[in-house]
Amino acid sequence: MKLAAAVLLIATSFVSLSAVSPAFADGDDAAWIKKCVNDNKREGATPEVVAAYCSCMNGKMSSSETLSVTAWEKTHPTEMAACDKESGWK
Repeated sequence: MKLAAAVLLIATSFVSLSAVSPAFADGDDAAWIKKCVNDNKREGATPEVVAAYCSCMNGKMSSSETLSVTAWEKTHPTEMAACDKESGWK
């Protein structure tokens, strides 16, 4: 049930982002975000916060990036801190 809520939140965030921004999500963004959510599901945050964090991090990454969100965040602490704050991760 938590995964369903996270997937719904991710889908909703893509819809709201597309209304605000002219940029379109790449076809594999959902897969990257899903992997990130799975990588972080045991970190103590709610599924909604994890999904928001992963969406934020994915949005900061280049569409040509080959690293996963989890690997990329380790080399981009500024972006990670911004997404922590934006998502409400504590």
